[in-house]
Amino acid sequence: MVTPSRTPSRARLVRVHARARARAHAHAHARIVGALAWAAGGLAQAAPTEPLELEHALVSSKECASCHLFFNPPELADQPNISPQAYTGSMMANAARDPVFWADVAIAHQDAPGETEDCVRCHAPRAFLEGRGDAISIDELAPTDLEGVTCELCHRMLDDGVTPPGDARYVIDDLAVGGLVPRRGPWAYAPEDDPEHPTSDDNALLESGELCGTCHDVTTARERVDDDGQPVGALFNEQRTYREWLYSDYSGGTVRSCQYCHMPPLLDVAGCDAFNLAKKTHPTGGRRHDLVGINLGVMRLVQAMYGDAGTGELDDGYFELSRARVADMQAQSAKLKVEFPAELDLTAGVPALPVTVINETGHKLPTGYSEGRVMWLEFTATYGDAVIYGSGRWDARARAIEADAQVRRYEAIAEEYGTGVRHHLLRNNHWIVDNRIPPRGLIKNLETDPVGDRYALQENDTWPGRDAFSYSFPPAQVVSQGPEVAAEVTLRVRLLYLVNTPEYVEFLEAENVTNAAGSELAALFEDHGAPEPALLGEQEVTVPLLGLLPPVDDGGESDASTGDAGTGDSGSDGDPSAGTGETGETESSTGSAAESSGDSDSGGSDAMSGGCACAHAPSTAPTSALWLLALVGLRRRARR
Repeated sequence: MVTPSRTPSRARLVRVHARARARAHAHAHARIVGALAWAAGGLAQAAPTEPLELEHALVSSKECASCHLFFNPPELADQPNISPQAYTGSMMANAARDPVFWADVAIAHQDAPGETEDCVRCHAPRAFLEGRGDAISIDELAPTDLEGVTCELCHRMLDDGVTPPGDARYVIDDLAVGGLVPRRGPWAYAPEDDPEHPTSDDNALLESGELCGTCHDVTTARERVDDDGQPVGALFNEQRTYREWLYSDYSGGTVRSCQYCHMPPLLDVAGCDAFNLAKKTHPTGGRRHDLVGINLGVMRLVQAMYGDAGTGELDDGYFELSRARVADMQAQSAKLKVEFPAELDLTAGVPALPVTVINETGHKLPTGYSEGRVMWLEFTATYGDAVIYGSGRWDARARAIEADAQVRRYEAIAEEYGTGVRHHLLRNNHWIVDNRIPPRGLIKNLETDPVGDRYALQENDTWPGRDAFSYSFPPAQVVSQGPEVAAEVTLRVRLLYLVNTPEYVEFLEAENVTNAAGSELAALFEDHGAPEPALLGEQEVTVPLLGLLPPVDDGGESDASTGDAGTGDSGSDGDPSAGTGETGETESSTGSAAESSGDSDSGGSDAMSGGCACAHAPSTAPTSALWLLALVGLRRRARR
């Protein structure tokens, strides 16, 4: 669709908008940090866009695809597709299709009827803006609502200088030119290169972490209390991903925005198909639009429901692109350092095996919605077919984490104080524990502080961006497996992250008395595979094994006994979450360690030592040419 080119009146209006927002952004960081009323969860003086206020509705992302889906230029042919429509396979684009979200909403509605509108504001903004914010089931949405976080939501969002980030209080520009509201972007155009819709190069908000904070900073209406049940002077801080970034080195010292990692920069690229074909690129560059996290399990469900084997609304190629970028994110989220011994003497055991997990993200690791999510360390010491020592092993068959004294878990667990009820989002008012790894340089603040005694403040009143501890294991008696098995032991440490634990999925089904969303979710996981842990890092060595007992002649049925992986407490810090069965832990401490489905290996490379590093390692995943060719071909024929 071609719209009239710019007119003087439009240029004037854009300049007025630009000046107003430039003033607002000049001291945005100081203004946000100083907004203590906002930190307490208040939204006083806010003027967000409300339902039925927009004269110009958000345009469907499918219309954007008619120009913003295109092949990579030859010089980027070996990279995943760079066109903005690559975001279609992400959970951002599918936030309204997420079956876990709707199972959550049903429980939240039972607990606090009328308070789930904020959930819909984030996950289905078009539904909210068009008066369907009271939906508690996906069946209550319009087809266009399913596009989730649409292109125009971000590219029409503005900073009014009043509305603080958080709780999806977005302010949407509604001032049209030639029938369309200008879309904000990073580029200015010469008159002869004017694109097919009005634009604004006022992108201060678009490129800021404040834009992401619109939805990635969530406060509920419950008053937060401390361990004694006393109010702390703030509402419950359900999610603080944005403020974790804002109060860390990444918003100041290293200056890496949310977009730097989740939308890595691209140099000298075009923004649309016509410019791409004409080789009219923008030297100032652009950004990838993958917008991925590490929620592969739900991404698989969305593909099954809406991809080629489902309704066919989305092409599977989009999900292939997203999975390729998820693998990059897995490998670059953390660095794992292990001080392995040069040899292992069974008569001495393992007095100390120091492990350090370094958070390479700009927020807590893990971050965001905490219900049913856990990251942990798995350790195994394997000789032949026998596991001598183990901690935190993932049992794929039982779908459980080994519950031993040293298991090192990273999670945030909330409850309703007084009743001890967990997993009820809109009843939570007390943090039992939050031992997720802080980002580098996180300053002390009630809204983002860890909960528990795992971390100690550093001299500059910041939290460490790493977790360091040490395993220890007692001597063990292990019988030699014979000369055909080398007297060596393989020591392996893996950092694993599971989104949607079995217990949480069971909770969503069992507690739902409103609709069938919980049972439908359980059935989806049953049909398409339960969530598997993502591999965020792995270190492994093989060293000599000393102190083996000679083989016993017992008719060929010798038993290679192992040490007790659950003994030794140097790795335990008394977390309330340890050994609670919160994620289906098993008490087993012997036998083979089950393999995770994670397929990425971070290896603890020093190449990732410079912070977020999301753009440091080029992806080698191929572009899905056939599906892209079909889509681009259809789009071109439609424009003729």
